[in-house]
Amino acid sequence: MSRLALHSRLIAGTEQSYEREHARVWPELITVMRAAGIDDWSIWRSGRDLFHLVECDDYEAAVARLADDPVDQRWQQHMSRFVEGFAQNADGGRTLRHVWTMSEQLG
Repeated sequence: MSRLALHSRLIAGTEQSYEREHARVWPELITVMRAAGIDDWSIWRSGRDLFHLVECDDYEAAVARLADDPVDQRWQQHMSRFVEGFAQNADGGRTLRHVWTMSEQLG
């Protein structure tokens, strides 16, 4: 399993609504995310900036599988009221560049 980080940004004024929506994410969404190969997903917020930590074997394959899922499509449409979108890196990718992990250094 690997971990990767993503960065997205909220639409101004939607911070509290976004957090309310995530107080309990739809159980059927969690089911389809797990079926797509996502083991865990955490989100932290700083102002309008969201930082996501995703744990899965193959993120690109999971995203491709979710793209055709009606539950995920409904969730993405629903959340588009709050999120501007995911940040793009200089190379056009969405994942943040990994810099350092303490446990990896300690071996």
